[in-house]
Formats: sequence, structure tokens, C-alpha cells
Amino acid sequence: MRWTLKPKPDPEQVNLLSEALKVEPLIASLLVQRGVGTFEEAEKFFRPSLEDLHNPFLMKDMEKAVSRIEKAIENEENILIYGDYDVDGTTSVALLSSYLKSYYPNISTYIPDRYDEGYGISYKGIDFAEDNDFSLIIALDCGIKAIDKVAYASEKNIDFIICDHHRPGKEIPKAIAVLDPKREDCEYPYKELCGCGVGFKLIQALAEKRGLQIDDLLLYLDLVATAIAADIVPMTGENRILAHYGLKVINSNPRTGIQAILKQVKKETLTITDVVFIIAPRINAAGRMKHGNHAVTLLTETDFEKAEIYAAEIEVFNTDRREADKQITEEALQQIIKNNEEERKTTVVYHENWHKGVIGIVASRLTETYYRPTLVFTKSGEKLAASARSVKGFDVYNALESCSEHIEQFGGHMYAAGLTLFEKDFENFKNEFERVVSETIDPNLLTPEIKIDAEINLEDITPKFFRILKQFAPFGPGNMTPTFMTQNLKDTGWGKCVGEDKTHLRVVIKQGNSNQFTGIGFGLADKKDIACNGKSFKAAYCIDENEWQGNVSLQLRLKDIME
Repeated sequence: MRWTLKPKPDPEQVNLLSEALKVEPLIASLLVQRGVGTFEEAEKFFRPSLEDLHNPFLMKDMEKAVSRIEKAIENEENILIYGDYDVDGTTSVALLSSYLKSYYPNISTYIPDRYDEGYGISYKGIDFAEDNDFSLIIALDCGIKAIDKVAYASEKNIDFIICDHHRPGKEIPKAIAVLDPKREDCEYPYKELCGCGVGFKLIQALAEKRGLQIDDLLLYLDLVATAIAADIVPMTGENRILAHYGLKVINSNPRTGIQAILKQVKKETLTITDVVFIIAPRINAAGRMKHGNHAVTLLTETDFEKAEIYAAEIEVFNTDRREADKQITEEALQQIIKNNEEERKTTVVYHENWHKGVIGIVASRLTETYYRPTLVFTKSGEKLAASARSVKGFDVYNALESCSEHIEQFGGHMYAAGLTLFEKDFENFKNEFERVVSETIDPNLLTPEIKIDAEINLEDITPKFFRILKQFAPFGPGNMTPTFMTQNLKDTGWGKCVGEDKTHLRVVIKQGNSNQFTGIGFGLADKKDIACNGKSFKAAYCIDENEWQGNVSLQLRLKDIME
């Protein structure tokens, strides 16, 4: 691990903010590091307001999209809401379809089959629309590169509205409207919305035309918060506002489908992290293991007894997903060793029988072992399909673009992408990808980095300090949970390896005459000799709460330990 201490912000600015907010300089310093430098900015940070959401009509083509939907409703056309099969796609479809159905009945949904149709808009989906008399398709979380598919639909007199957040190619599809804040010609002020976020801007615009207020849309924000959490988009700007209010809905009045998922969970208040690890994997499991339709059905169901049945089915898919993910990860790690590829700058593995639904998760797992850009391939019909994952600071999308002569199709983000290619091109692609990454990656990026917000002493950690830190949430990229470093720590003699397979480390530590704190380091059992040899050490950690038998205490969630 590389430890990087963030630069200390301007002391004068910190002091001014500290006095204005009546908080200690350490809190003010953490805020300034996050771009919060004035009383007004702090107020917006600590009290996110729906009033600060941007006007949806600032997004290019929004007026066209709304007009076309209003015309469809006026003419009693059938509208098909089409979305990708992951969390962002299925929540988007649930969001827009449930909103439109609240006042217009001729709405149906379509999620492509991951195995039969693959990612994005499919010819099969367009044929389905033609066969069932749909004259308007609204595509969510996909479509920005579907130039041929949109043209195909146009020949059949089917109009498209695209709501996407992925990077466009050189050409924009000739749809009625293309809503994507990442379009170069779109002046929308916030560029980092997820697909469901773009869908929400569309219903915000539709609602505005109908004379509704933003408060009338609050109950849709549980879906938006879930998509923001699952898609790992920056937790800044509009995303932070939408996630803040969406979490409130999840914790107070979630839709029936989410209630059914949460029935088994013994947690009163969920955080964004809980959404990532509890709600999102279950919604994702439907599209990974069976079909994304199951997720949309659950998320739009209003009868609790039916929702419970759907949630139980999805729980089975999630269990199957976990088993497949574990097995394929083990096989992939063995393949890397067998091929003597431990020292490469990339991981590219392939097996024709790997389950297509979990290759993205496996790619993420492999980056935990070999910290480098990773692609996991499997057979998909006549072609090979892959999920790509990157390491912090490296743009895997650009790297794939440099290898495009060997690729049939690709799309995605800086840190995650998907692609297909022909089997005959696999070896050439693998070699080219290794060459491109080797020549362009900063070697430092191949070592995981812990960014430390501040060096503090244990005596700085008080209940009041933690209460204010908690108000920095919701956390995510661009607003991560603060990470601290403390030196001259000593274990009090209670340090031991814990967990079923003894891979975690639990220590009870002091710094001089400070209070004792329990530290838990997941996967840090190999650091026991450093922490428990009687000598002092330093630790990088976050602060969180531990609840045990009704008692709540502060604990340190250890990220790394050094001598």
C-alpha cells in the first residue's frame, strides 16, 4: 500500500471557516479539502436541498423529449420503457415506468436478455416493439452508441428517446432526443449523473409541465439513491442531493419491493454502504443469473405479499451469484499462475464456460489480488464478451480505444467497461492491451493508494467529533469517508486474528496515556506481527461505530498498518 497524505489546506481559510462554523480547525480543514470553503458552501454541504437541483430543461434535447412523450400520450400511443439489465438500468426502468403509469396506462417495459441479446439496445427489442405496436421507445442507461439500432427502428416508424450517461462516440444516434450530460454539445451543469439520475431529470421535466413540484417526486428517490450507490458515480453535486433524500426515503418509506428486500435485514438505519452491499447485489443478481425483468417486477410491485415472493426468488439468484463468483475467481487466479502472468501490467483471462453474469464481479475481485487493469472474458454466442475494471487513476476506456482494431464493440467509463470481440482476435487483443497499458500507465498506479485526509492523535477522537463526521455523509467518490493516520500506537496485549478463517486482525490500542480504542482490520491478519510485537506502529483508518449487545462505541476500521 502507498500512503499519500493530502496537502494541508490554506491555514487562513481553515481558521476563517472554523470561526464561521464554530467547529474545531480539524473539521474545517477536512471541509476545505472537499472544496467547502465558506459558510454558505458548508450550509449546502451539511443541509442538501432539493431546491439546489438544476433545471432539467438545461439538458440538451429535454424540451424535445418532453414534447414527444406528451404527443404520445395525447395520441394514445404505446410507449416502451427500455433499459439495461444492471442496477442502474433496472431502477431507471422502474422509475420512469412507474411515474408514467401513475397517469397514463399504455406503458410497458423491456429489459434485454444478457445472454441472448447482450448489452444495450437490441434488434430483438426493436422487433418486439414493432410486433406489439409500440411507436415510441425510451431507452435508459444505454443507447448513446446505438446508431444502427436507432436507424433500424426509424425504418419501422418507431421513435427513440435516449437517456444515457455513458461517453458518446464520434456520432450521436439520430433519435428524437438524446439526453446525456456527457455530450460535448450539452451545457447541463452537472456531468456525473447515473442513468437513473438522467431518468429522474426527465420525470422532473415532465412533472414540471404538469404543474407538480419537486416534493411530489420524493418517493421515486429510493430508486435513484440505489442506482447512484451501485454505479459508483461521484457523490458530489446533484448526486449527493439525490442520494441524501433517497436514503431518507429508503429509511422511512421505501417502495414495497425494497421493503421486501429489507425485511430480512436487522438494521434500522441504512447508509449508502449498506445500499451497495445489501440492496444493489440483490437487484443485480436478477439480471446476472436469470433476467433483469425480475428486478423491474419487484421494484414496481405494490402488493407486499407478491413482493415478498419476488424478493425470495431474487435471494436465490443472489446465492447462486455468490457461488459462481467465488468459483470463477479461484479458476481465474489459477489461470494467471499457470500462464506465468503474475508480473504483467494487465490481467486478461478467458474461459468459454464462465458465467457471463458474474465476469464483472470477478474482474473486480482479481484487481484486489493483482492491482492492475483487468479483463475477464467468456464465450457469448459467436463472440467473446468481457468486463473490464481499472485501478484508480487509469482510464481503461481510453486504453480499449487504443486497441479498437481488435475489438468488435465496446463502451463504458474510465473505471469499468464492456466489450465484445471475435475469438480469432483474442490473442492479438490481449498482447496489444498489455502493450498499451505498459506504455501509458504510471507505475505508481499499480500499487494501491490510501489517501489520508489528516494525521491526528487518538485524543482528537471524541463523540462530538464523530457526530460531525457522520454529517459528511452520504459518502462516495469525490466525498469519501475521511481516512486518518496516527503514529506511536501500541497494542495493549489483546491483539489477535479473528474471523472464521482468521484473516482479520483485532487490536486494542493506545497512544501514550490516551483512551483505548478497538481497531478491526479486515484482511489484515498478516500485519499481526507488526501490531502485536510490543513495539509502536502507525495505522491508517476510518472511524466508525460498533454496536454490541446494545452498547455503541467508537472503533477504528483499520486500512493498513506500518512500523
